[in-house]
Amino acid sequence: MKHTIAILVEDQPGVMSRVAGLFTRRGFNIDSIAVGPSEAPGISRMTIIVNGDHKVLEQVTKQLNKLIDVICVRDIPVENILERELVLVKVHTESLSVRAEIIQLVEIFKAKVVYVERNTLTIEMSGDEEKVSGFLKLLAPFGVKEVVRTGRIAIARSNK
Repeated sequence: MKHTIAILVEDQPGVMSRVAGLFTRRGFNIDSIAVGPSEAPGISRMTIIVNGDHKVLEQVTKQLNKLIDVICVRDIPVENILERELVLVKVHTESLSVRAEIIQLVEIFKAKVVYVERNTLTIEMSGDEEKVSGFLKLLAPFGVKEVVRTGRIAIARSNK
């Protein structure tokens, strides 16, 4: 089972390395990790997706809480989560009709064309993992030249 762990940490050099190292030493694989500033100055928010059962989650949480720079660790339950990924994808467009088809998909998925070249379109899209994967699958037959995909970010719907 996938768990989404939200961690507030001191914004200090090496914190992400220490957190990732903890997972490595324990033999846990990180599916996704995203780090950015939080609402409070000097504090960063890490969103880590880890696969495992309740025991894995409990052990990871205990170990994370032992790290000096960690302020708060929270598992966000699936029923209380809002999550998004961002993807930039460069797609080959061999003709105007192909370009029109791709632009239709862009509109359907509420994505955005962010850069146009003679034979390619670069598209930005955000959504949950399923939406992003579905979008990429539909673009594949056109000839995807490059994909850059962020890790998942998440926030709880409420403070419960």
